[in-house]
Amino acid sequence: MAAAGARWVPLPGLTPFSPPAQVGPEVVARWFRHFFAALAATYPVLLEHGREHPPDGIVYDATNWPARLLARRLGLPAVRTVPNLAENPGYTGVGDALVAGLEDDPTMTAFTEDVAAFAAEHDVDLDVAATMDVVEALNLVFVPRAFQPAGDTFDERFLFLGPLLGDREQREAWSPPPGAPVLYISLGSIFTDRPDLYRTCRDAFADGPFHVAMTIGGLDPAELGALPGNVEVRAWFPQLAVLRHASAFLTHAGMNSTMEAISYGVPMLAFPQMPEQVVNAERIVELGVGRRLDAESLTAEGLRRAVDDLTTSTEVAARLERLRADARAGGGAAAGADAIEQHLHGDLSRT
Repeated sequence: MAAAGARWVPLPGLTPFSPPAQVGPEVVARWFRHFFAALAATYPVLLEHGREHPPDGIVYDATNWPARLLARRLGLPAVRTVPNLAENPGYTGVGDALVAGLEDDPTMTAFTEDVAAFAAEHDVDLDVAATMDVVEALNLVFVPRAFQPAGDTFDERFLFLGPLLGDREQREAWSPPPGAPVLYISLGSIFTDRPDLYRTCRDAFADGPFHVAMTIGGLDPAELGALPGNVEVRAWFPQLAVLRHASAFLTHAGMNSTMEAISYGVPMLAFPQMPEQVVNAERIVELGVGRRLDAESLTAEGLRRAVDDLTTSTEVAARLERLRADARAGGGAAAGADAIEQHLHGDLSRT
């Protein structure tokens, strides 16, 4: 960002949060409170900076409610970016999934009290719902409209840009052995402590036709036992460079990974581990561009059969190509930048 001309303003850091391999409602509630405390600490810093160096407008991530409060306090136009599925009165699937089972959770009660105390201390209008989803006059959504549930119910305030990939593929090099189809396996950057699942993948594809690129994060490779020659294990792979070659993608169904797979037309086998990932996985299945599997009951034979079915299906390939075309039609970062400039200039011209 600094290389592009932006000035970096340091904010208080987010202390580590280590969730278990299986995330239930109580873990989500703890995360809400943890994340709120971290963001609450940033608000005074942002407010002081905004007063000393008033911007023409504020562009902020949907979860960054302090930036929205700053825009209101300073009377500035604001643009919200939404890296996941958007919500409106016709679709509330992500929010519903996040708070499911938390109605009487004591941590959520404490979270509600935290929010009320912050609002009173800083004289701002804020409740728990407003820390999760508040629609702006312009909302840039980083998914194609065709992937968004109830996509035709979102009005002109929502611009569906599709994935924003940048130039990472050109900057990150990786190539498979010549002639080998590629199977990419990654559970993201947080929930990587799954040696059982990685061993099932090893057994399913050992010495088969695929070159398997498997991300295992900080897990010790020794926990996987002996690896066949066609299984390449790393803590991290350059994801776009791998997806460019991939025939299938075993993924946690995080939205970033899901959108990157769609951008490259790669069918997905989803192993969601958090509520919003479950929603993404369900959408992948609804659109016919992948399948959802249960990691707990998975067998090597079932996994191998699922990959074979996905990679040989002409119907899946056709659906992916249509979705890929819709993603490209969104215009990406360039369309988003144009919309931001038009929105800010329009607001400024009325002041």
